[in-house]
Amino acid sequence: MSDPRQQFTGAKLMLFAGGDLIVLRRDRKPSIPWPGYLDFPGGERDGRETPEACALRETQEELGLTLAEGDLHVVHLRDDAGKISWFFAAHLPGAIVDDVVFGDEGEEWLVMLPADFIASDEAIPHFREILRDYLEKRPGPAE
Repeated sequence: MSDPRQQFTGAKLMLFAGGDLIVLRRDRKPSIPWPGYLDFPGGERDGRETPEACALRETQEELGLTLAEGDLHVVHLRDDAGKISWFFAAHLPGAIVDDVVFGDEGEEWLVMLPADFIASDEAIPHFREILRDYLEKRPGPAE
């Protein structure tokens, strides 16, 4: 794999609000992958931005939340036939949901238990696996 910090297509953020997870329901457009599925905030890289900058920008655009780079923890690198995606986690206080301002991408935003996302047939399947793996490997109490 080439340098994944330079050669990547996008970034996603598993955004925890206390013990809950903030997710988006994707638009139901046939032109996008996984239309109508539950998704993490994030998206495609813009210009030469870093993986962290990509995740932060997309989270701000989609949920109106301005997070700091220090809030992000690298969780996973996914290589799908050369398309590299970065996955981060951020654990913030539950009150962060009061600051959400839904953007113009997706149908809705939801707050749910991580276990419910993992069990949902409506969630993007490989994202369910990434979240499950993260929670299983994360030290300390599961949120």
